[in-house]
Amino acid sequence: MTSQVSSTAEQADGALVGEQRTSGDGGPGKEVRRLDRVIIRFAGDSGDGMQLTGDRFTSETASFGNDLSTLPNFPAEIRAPAGTLPGVSSFQLHFADHDILTPGDAPNVLVAMNPAALKANIGDVPRGAEIIVNTDEFTKRPMAKVGYETNPLEDGSLSAYHVHPVPLTTLTIEALKEFGLSRKEAERSKNMFALGLLSWMYHRPTEGTEKFLRAKFAKKPNIAEANVTAFRAGWNFGETTEDFATSYEVAPATAAFPTGTYRNISGNLALSYGLIAAARQADLPLYLGSYPITPASDILHELSKHKNFGVRTFQAEDEIAGIGAALGAAFGGSLAVTTTSGPGVALKSETIGLAVSLELPLLIVDIQRGGPSTGLPTKTEQADLLQAMYGRNGEAPVPIVAPKTPADCFDAALDAARIALTYRTPVFLLSDGYLANGSEPWRIPEVDQLPDLRVQFATGPNHRLADGTEVFWPYKRDPESLARPWAIPGTPGLEHRIGGIEKQDGTGNISYDPANHDFMVRTRQAKVDGIDVPDVEVDDPADETGEGARTLVLGWGSTYGPITAAVRRVRGAGQRIAQAHLRHLNPFPGNLGEVLARYDKVIVPEMNLGQLATLLRARYLVDARSHTQVSGMPFKAEQLAEALKEAIND
Repeated sequence: MTSQVSSTAEQADGALVGEQRTSGDGGPGKEVRRLDRVIIRFAGDSGDGMQLTGDRFTSETASFGNDLSTLPNFPAEIRAPAGTLPGVSSFQLHFADHDILTPGDAPNVLVAMNPAALKANIGDVPRGAEIIVNTDEFTKRPMAKVGYETNPLEDGSLSAYHVHPVPLTTLTIEALKEFGLSRKEAERSKNMFALGLLSWMYHRPTEGTEKFLRAKFAKKPNIAEANVTAFRAGWNFGETTEDFATSYEVAPATAAFPTGTYRNISGNLALSYGLIAAARQADLPLYLGSYPITPASDILHELSKHKNFGVRTFQAEDEIAGIGAALGAAFGGSLAVTTTSGPGVALKSETIGLAVSLELPLLIVDIQRGGPSTGLPTKTEQADLLQAMYGRNGEAPVPIVAPKTPADCFDAALDAARIALTYRTPVFLLSDGYLANGSEPWRIPEVDQLPDLRVQFATGPNHRLADGTEVFWPYKRDPESLARPWAIPGTPGLEHRIGGIEKQDGTGNISYDPANHDFMVRTRQAKVDGIDVPDVEVDDPADETGEGARTLVLGWGSTYGPITAAVRRVRGAGQRIAQAHLRHLNPFPGNLGEVLARYDKVIVPEMNLGQLATLLRARYLVDARSHTQVSGMPFKAEQLAEALKEAIND
């Protein structure tokens, strides 16, 4: 192979840069171009299998060794009306030969399975991008359904793009003639034809997808082989058709990853594995009491597969029963978890308050989505922070932990379990739909690298009365952590009262004494305030004079990727800006006040109307400036970079 190289050198997450041109090895008369990154979006009806198509392309890309980030986007309806804009489902994948942070701002390639998919996504596609369209669907009725008065493939409206018209449905049906399928059955494989075409176009491995298809349809071998045949037909079409004269290579991201074993992982899967690992490290059974709710249900589905690790899952009749069962399991000595989204947290709030009063370890996993009420079930938001902080009656403080990437959900689950077990308290784990459904490479840790979370249960009396009698006091606290003892029901001599009425300090007896209530309220707050969390780290590169930035951008949760990508762009443009990101939101890191005081300006991007900024202003009296978005979609790096530049120059 010989190569001639031309490149542009803007290192900015989300931009297509560093293109190299190479001749040969692309098939008969084909050209191969080497790129350093690509953003692909598959789009079609919710029944067209776009999520499966994107997931398979992602899996092969991960096995090839690229860094990647994904953004699934699908309707809330189980089956929205076919061919309509509300029914469009899409899957965006950004993959590269170096470290990346986001699914990308705009696709370089759009695969549109019908007119609705084209119309819903064309606004995001930059000029010069490639569009692959299924021409079989561009007939009068489907086009009229989404408002196309003329055929966009023929009226010149797409002249700014490189359009590849492909009769995907016809080609798929033709390829599957030998299988004796009905037209409708054969049409279902057109997503595999598209996947094969894109796999050829970007030199993706194929063995894994063929193996997956045969396993998925093992009970229907004819359907399995039909899908494999459609997949291969798509590959061969790319290889032979004159319309695709160029294919592309994106080399593995060897420099982006430390040595280790990696796999592609979504946020919900990483969180599930983190919970299992935490239970194993604590030497406790894991109990999940849950009610299905988007986008948290995948955690229930995944944990139900792992009974061999001592995991018990209970699908309750409603949200209240789910957390009630989980709290009962905590009382019984399990690492107890309940999973939900914002509407479910509202229903669980009274039992969370009970857990605060009982001072038992309980993980409340909130996979945030757009609200209020039912809101946007399949879209993302960060708007439950104040609910997690204050959404209970009375003074009921609960620690809050928030992961920053899909892979970080594993570590955040371990951290939340550490806090719950050490301090005997319910803990909020705030993920969101963007993290839950998105994926990225994850370095599988060695078991000896995981924290030791083992706890000591109470086994006997812990207090001596004035007359010398030894008794068990359920609210006698550890002087360091202020945690009360954890006594397993049925342990002789350790019987004690539980319930929501205020307890007397030490004895745990019911108490209406004003002074005791004041003491218990302040003690529970002091316990949360005293939780050991690491200092927040600041990325503030000094210039050649040694002077740091005067503006700090501070984020939390899933804004990490877009913020970091935007900061890279700002610095690439020659401006100075510092960055910090919070995992612990209650309590805040001990050095946060000092960090905020260092900077003239503090910018807080959030997918809400400024909830963290409100907390920072109240706690530290700093003029934290909000940059907010509540569209149901994550920030775009370029738009955020422009907002940060404006803030610096303001």
